[in-house]
Amino acid sequence: IRLGFITVLTILMPHSAQSGQPLSYYLSENTTYNPAIPTPEAFFGTQTGEWHLRHDQIVAYMQALSEVSDRITLKEYARTYEHRALLLLTITAPENHQNIDTIQEQHLALCDPTRSGPLNIDTMPAVVYMGFSIHGNEPSGGNAAPLVAYHLAAAQSIDALLNNTVILLDPVFNPDGFSRFAHWANMHKGKHPVADPNHREHQEAWPSGRTNHYWFDLNRDWLMLQHPESRGRMEQFHAWKPNLLTDQHEMSTDRTFFFQPAIPSRNNPLTPSKNYELTAAITRYHADALNQIGALYYTKESFDDFYIGKGSTYPDINGGIGILFEQASARGHIQDTPHGPLSFPFAIRNQVRAALSTLQAAQALRKDLLTYQRDFFVNTLKDAARSSIQAYVFGSPTDGARNYHFLDLLLRHQIQVHDLAKPVAHNSTLFKPGEAYIAPVHQTQYRLLTALFEQRTTFQDSLFYDVSAWTMPLAFNLPFAELKSSPDDLIGKQIKTASFPKGQVIGPSKPYAYAFNWNGYYAPRALYRLLQADVKAKVATRPFKTAEQAFDYGAILIPTGIQQEAIPKIEQITQTIAREDGIDVYALSTGLSAQGIDLGSPSFASLSRPEILLLTGNGVSGYHAGEIWHLLDWRYDMSVSLVETDLIDRIDLAAYNTLIIPHGLYSAMDPNRSSALKTWVKNETRDALDSIRVNTLKRWVHNGGTLIALGDAAVWAVNNELVSAKFIRTRRETSISSKAYIDESADRGAQIIGGAIFQAHLDPTHPLCYGYASPTLSVFRRGTTFLEPTKSPYATPLQYTNTPLLAGYISRANLAHIKGSAATLVGSLGAGRIILFMDNPNFRAIWYGTNKLFANALFFGPTISLTSIQAKE
Repeated sequence: IRLGFITVLTILMPHSAQSGQPLSYYLSENTTYNPAIPTPEAFFGTQTGEWHLRHDQIVAYMQALSEVSDRITLKEYARTYEHRALLLLTITAPENHQNIDTIQEQHLALCDPTRSGPLNIDTMPAVVYMGFSIHGNEPSGGNAAPLVAYHLAAAQSIDALLNNTVILLDPVFNPDGFSRFAHWANMHKGKHPVADPNHREHQEAWPSGRTNHYWFDLNRDWLMLQHPESRGRMEQFHAWKPNLLTDQHEMSTDRTFFFQPAIPSRNNPLTPSKNYELTAAITRYHADALNQIGALYYTKESFDDFYIGKGSTYPDINGGIGILFEQASARGHIQDTPHGPLSFPFAIRNQVRAALSTLQAAQALRKDLLTYQRDFFVNTLKDAARSSIQAYVFGSPTDGARNYHFLDLLLRHQIQVHDLAKPVAHNSTLFKPGEAYIAPVHQTQYRLLTALFEQRTTFQDSLFYDVSAWTMPLAFNLPFAELKSSPDDLIGKQIKTASFPKGQVIGPSKPYAYAFNWNGYYAPRALYRLLQADVKAKVATRPFKTAEQAFDYGAILIPTGIQQEAIPKIEQITQTIAREDGIDVYALSTGLSAQGIDLGSPSFASLSRPEILLLTGNGVSGYHAGEIWHLLDWRYDMSVSLVETDLIDRIDLAAYNTLIIPHGLYSAMDPNRSSALKTWVKNETRDALDSIRVNTLKRWVHNGGTLIALGDAAVWAVNNELVSAKFIRTRRETSISSKAYIDESADRGAQIIGGAIFQAHLDPTHPLCYGYASPTLSVFRRGTTFLEPTKSPYATPLQYTNTPLLAGYISRANLAHIKGSAATLVGSLGAGRIILFMDNPNFRAIWYGTNKLFANALFFGPTISLTSIQAKE
C-alpha cells in the first residue's frame, strides 16, 4: 500500500516538477552495486531529494535493507515522546557479524587500562558512529542516511572497509522534529519549486521542526540526558565507545559547508591535544571528497568544542573523535543564495560525500584511532593520580529525589559512584552515609567527572558557541565538596543502579490532619494531586513543630475535618504521594503544635489549583516555552493550556488564574539595545503583545490573576508598566582610541553572557523561596539586562550576592552590573501579582535546583501579601 501510494503521486506529477536526482548524482559512478539490494529510488518510488522523506519511510527502508543484506543488523533502541522508533544499524562484514559480541567486548576492553595492554590493534576494527539530523529542520542529513546505508549494503568494492570497520548508523536522531519539518516542506511544494526565500516553504511556522516534541534542542542534551532520545542513544554510545562519531547538521542558507576543526582557541582544556591532531588529519579526507565535486567548504572559523554536551564534543571527552558537519540549508526544496540556487539534492550529496569520506579516514587512520583510544584512558588514570582533587562528595540530606536524579545522570555516563562509608565534614557541611555519595577521581571517566563538577572561571577565549558553565551539582542545588586527600576510607559499596526514594505515611490511621514538608523535589506534584482531587490544602507561612515532626516554611497541611471528600480518598492520595513522589507524609493527631503556629492558625494560607495558561506562538522562545511545558506536563503531572499570543485578546482569560509569559521577543524592549536593533525586534516580532493585548493582560492581573514573566518577558512587563522596576543602565566602553576592524565581532561578543552560574541570596521566609533551607542558591543566567531591587525591601526575594560568579564567563563590566541586582522580584497591579524571573529556573530541564522557585510562583504566588509588595522603608 505504501509503495503503491507513492507511485501514484509520482505518476500524477509532471516530469518538469521532478527536483530529485538519480543515484549516480550522489554516489561515485565508478562503484558497482548488488542489484539484489533495493535502491532508495526503487523503494520510495521517487528520486532522492524530490520530496522530503518522512521518518516512517526511512524506518521502512532501513528495515528492508536489514532483511536482504547480510552486512546489516538493525535494532530499535528507544521511542520518542510521540512513540516513534529510534533505530541503530550495525554495518560490517558478514564475518564480523558472526563474531560481533567478541569484537564489541574487545573494543570495550581497549578503553580499560587494566585490560587494554595485551590487545593487538592490528587486527581490531575501528568503530564509527554516524548520526543524522538531530535538528529536525536540518533534513539533508536524514535524507542522506538511506543513500549511505544503501552504499554500505550494496557496494561491491568495499570489502576492506567492512572488514576493518564496524559502522553504527543512526539515521535520524530526532524523529519527531524531522517528521514535523518534512510535513511542512512537502505541504508547501508546488508543481514548480520556488526558490524565493520569502516563499512560505522557507518560512517555517512556530515552533519549527528543529526541536523534539517538547521543543528541546536535542544536540544540547548529550550531557544532560533528560529526554528518551538522548538516554537511548547514550546507552548505545557506551555499549561501543566509538572511535569516530559524526554529527550531520545544516546551517544558514548563505553559508557553504563546514567541517571540523572548529575555532582552536575555544577547545575544551580537558580534551587532549592529540584529539585535535587526529581531527586535522581526518579533515584532509573531507576536503578531497568535496574537491572532487567542486563544493565550497571551510574549517576553523565557526563553532567550537568547548561545551562537551553536543554530539561533536561528547566523544572528545570519552576517548573518541567527534566530527561536526554543517551544510548550508535549502530549508525546503530549492532556495536562492549568494552562491546561486541551493537545491535539496545538492545539500544531500554533500552530506553523503562527507559521510563516506569519514569512513575512508577511519579505514586509513584505523591504527591511529585505536592507539589514541587506548592511550586516552591510560593517560586519564595518570592525570587522575596527579590531580589535586582526589574525590567529590555530594548529596542532599533532605531531598532523596534530587539525589536520585543526579546519581542516575552520573551512572548513565558510566561514572563510578559509591555510597559514603562514614561521615565527612568539609567547611561547614557534614556529609553523612545514606544521605551523601562519593565519586573518586581515579577512574576512567575522570575527565568527564571533572567536567561535570569543576567551577571554571578562567578561559583562553571570551567567546562561546554555547554555555560556558554546566557544573552539575550546582544545577541540582546539591551540597558538594572537593576532597584533596585519599578517599579510600570513605568509599563504600559501588552504586550500580540509582533507586528512587520511597516515602512513608507516618502516624495514626485516623488523623486530625496530614502534613508534609516542601523540600522534596516532587512536592509540587504531590500538592497538585491533592488540589486536582478537590482536596482542601493549606501552606504554612510560619514554621511549626508537632510531636511527629518539625515543619518549615512552605509545609503543606491537609486538615481532615473540613474536607467534603471522603477520608479514604485522601488516605489513598497520601499513599500515592509517599510511593511515587518520594515524600514522607505525617498523620497528625492534634491541632495543637508543640512549637510555632497551631493547625488552625491564620498563618496557614488556603491554596487553589493553578489554572495555567502558557503563552506560545509569535514572539515566544520555543525553547523556554518547551522547558516550562515539559516541567509541568512530564514531571509535575500538571495540566497546562498552550495558547497563542494572537489569541490573548480574543479568549476569556477569566478561565485562568495563572498566566506564564516565557522569554521571547515581544517588542523593542531592552533598554540596552541599540535603536536599530529595537526597530528590528519590533518589526521581526510583529508586536506579538501589542497595546491591545497589553491592556487585556493588565485588566486580567488587576482582577486578581498571577502573571509570571521570564527573561526578556520580564523586561517587557517593566517597559509596559505592568510592574514598577528600574533597569541598571550598563555602561559601554567610551574610549575613542581606534581598534582593529577585524576584532569588532569578538569585542562585542565578549560582553555577552552566553550561559554562566551565579550565586544569589534568598529569603527562605518568602513564598517564592519556600522549600529552600540555605540562604544562598546557585542560578543559571544568560543575557545582560539587569534590574535594581524593588523599593519594597520585601519584594526582591532572590538577589545576586556581591561575589556572584560561581562558574563560567562574564566580562568585568557585566560582573560589576550584576552584583546586588535582582534575580527575582514581585510586583502588584490591583488585586493581582506579577512575578519576574531574570534568570531561567528551568534551563534545559537540568536545573532541578531552581525548578522549585518556578513551582512556588505557581502555587504560592497568590498568597504573597500585597502590602509586602507595596511597602517602602
